[in-house]
Amino acid sequence: MDGDMTTSSLSPSAFGPVKHEPAPLRNKIIKSLRHAIETGALRPGTRLVEKDLCQQLNVSRTSLREALRQLQAEGLLVDVNNRGLAVVEISRNDAENVYRIRGLIEGLVVEQFIDNASAEEKDALKADAGRLKAAYQSGRADEIVTIKREFYDRICTGADNQIGFDLLNKLTLLTSGLRRRSVERPARQKQSIKEVEALVAAILAGDKKAAHAAAETHVANAARSALDGT
Repeated sequence: MDGDMTTSSLSPSAFGPVKHEPAPLRNKIIKSLRHAIETGALRPGTRLVEKDLCQQLNVSRTSLREALRQLQAEGLLVDVNNRGLAVVEISRNDAENVYRIRGLIEGLVVEQFIDNASAEEKDALKADAGRLKAAYQSGRADEIVTIKREFYDRICTGADNQIGFDLLNKLTLLTSGLRRRSVERPARQKQSIKEVEALVAAILAGDKKAAHAAAETHVANAARSALDGT
């Protein structure tokens, strides 16, 4: 009949067997490059020179290109006029949207953490918050970024929300340059300590409404600091 969709079974020979090959090296390269982007070693707009990266990472060009393709697919790298890849630079409008979406997701995952996290995970979060406070007090941006990543990884894991975990990782990397500029500011470091303390207190008290509000406030203030320097 005209307009009807027809279906047919695939021939047994339509596909060959899939080769199950481990990719630990590619994953390590991806992790290393993500960390470099997050900490500012690779800043937005930085052109990536394959030869230099191969030497610094001590990997083959084939393995490096596999990792670069993955990061390009995630939107963290862009092709610059067919002349090579560079770390993505985003517009102010896109950055504002990133922070808005982050606020919503973080508000959700802290509520889920309250519902789903074990007592051990809540104790670990409290310890992570202490380490994060010490990092803020040290004023060392690299340490702040690294420990803050671990703090939010703990929340997403305890919340049992892998999708939220993946989205937050990507969104954070998209604004890595802005984020670093923010965490380097002494005023923002002091403000962040109070915000994290309020967030953790609400989580440990089991107050989902207060925890959600604290998470959104923390992200909103981070956005103002990163975008406007206030």
